[in-house]
Amino acid sequence: MTKQYDIVVIGGGNAALCAAMTAAEAGARVLILETAPKTYRGGNSRHTRNFRCMHSGPHGPLVDAYSEEEYFADLLKVTGGKTNEDLARLAIRSSEECLPWMIEHGVRFQPSLSGTLSLARTNAFFMGGGKSLVNAYYRTAEALGVDVLYEAHVTHLELDGDRIARVDYRHAGQDHRIAPKAVIVASGGFQADTDWLTRAWGEPAKNFLIRGTPYNRGVVLADLLAQGVQQVGDPTQCHAVAIDGRSPKFDGGIVTRLDCVPFSIVVNKDAERFHDEGEDVWPKRYAIWGRLVAAQPDQVGFVIIDSRSLDLFMPSVFPPLKADSLEELAGMMDLPASKLRATVDAFNAACGDISAFHPTELDGVATTGIAPPKTNWARPITEPPFYGYSLRTGVTFTYLGLKVDENAQCSTETGLIRNLWAAGETMAGSILGQGYLAGFGMTIGTVFGRIAGREASTYAA
Repeated sequence: MTKQYDIVVIGGGNAALCAAMTAAEAGARVLILETAPKTYRGGNSRHTRNFRCMHSGPHGPLVDAYSEEEYFADLLKVTGGKTNEDLARLAIRSSEECLPWMIEHGVRFQPSLSGTLSLARTNAFFMGGGKSLVNAYYRTAEALGVDVLYEAHVTHLELDGDRIARVDYRHAGQDHRIAPKAVIVASGGFQADTDWLTRAWGEPAKNFLIRGTPYNRGVVLADLLAQGVQQVGDPTQCHAVAIDGRSPKFDGGIVTRLDCVPFSIVVNKDAERFHDEGEDVWPKRYAIWGRLVAAQPDQVGFVIIDSRSLDLFMPSVFPPLKADSLEELAGMMDLPASKLRATVDAFNAACGDISAFHPTELDGVATTGIAPPKTNWARPITEPPFYGYSLRTGVTFTYLGLKVDENAQCSTETGLIRNLWAAGETMAGSILGQGYLAGFGMTIGTVFGRIAGREASTYAA
């Protein structure tokens, strides 16, 4: 390439764009190398729909208040304490100032939709979803002079002592080499490399579906780790949710998620329940169900509901199976009919007074004398027609990544790498040791993308 760049940003999603825009506004000449074609640009960000945001009072589309301490407590619930508190609190505290910044850079928000009202206080929803956010950011970045190369496959970052000396990539059938002053890695996890997933998880991973982009294969991550860049996170930990078993292998996105679990019973292929379906409100617990399903035979589960529950959750992209009897539904789902009947009958007998049933908050309507219990929303499944969904493990992104400090800077055992920063899913394992909190991935990407852009541009100047 004949043009000289101060900063190369590897990746094309939310974190990469936030970094590129911030650096360009500081006067840096920025190049984005995006592996995907233009029509599929944006990584997993194009499948998102909201941003979790701290605020001390009504703030844009958000109502009431959501304090740092409550936000952090919610994070602790899902991670089980496996988080870097300093980095987590940095992300949380910085989120409030991000909302107006996002609006200034082209993002539009809307009130929470029906079925997501439990998030109206905590999460700001993008008008048009993540695809609109990504498109808005690309328009803004290009107006700021950021150059973008699509289908640019980064193959190697040459680490020379305490700095990245060059970036190698392949574009339009030719190999290229560039030597920017600074590099920001925002190229996601390795979840689309099913061989790597299988090495980490074992044979069950071959049955996993990948909710997001097929382009996040961890090439840059593996290259840097092989050169001694410090890593963080467990390769078996990931954002994994239970999705519709009929979803495609890759790129099904958020619409494949099923939100019906709290109002159902969930059984495995032997028609046995295996976890408390009413453990907490869905935005705080949905991300545990991918791992729960992964632990079942053939990595599959089955949701059973009746007609009273059909309208209590966001509609599914594929219609549920429908039957007039449980036995008929069992046949449609290849479940043992007598065992499913016995499981439902035992659950129904364990249900008590349902007068306090409230679908959008913890209601304490629980079972008694059954294991596992259902601690909220426990209504008998008695009203035909009956409905069913199959569940599979859907992986959004993996948590093995690059270790960073509060400046989003990477390091080796001997110290900081002077000109290498990371943002987004590729460093989210610094904060997410396990579990997930709805909208928090976008928070991490926005906060650390802006930090990386700021620090890299300062270094380059």
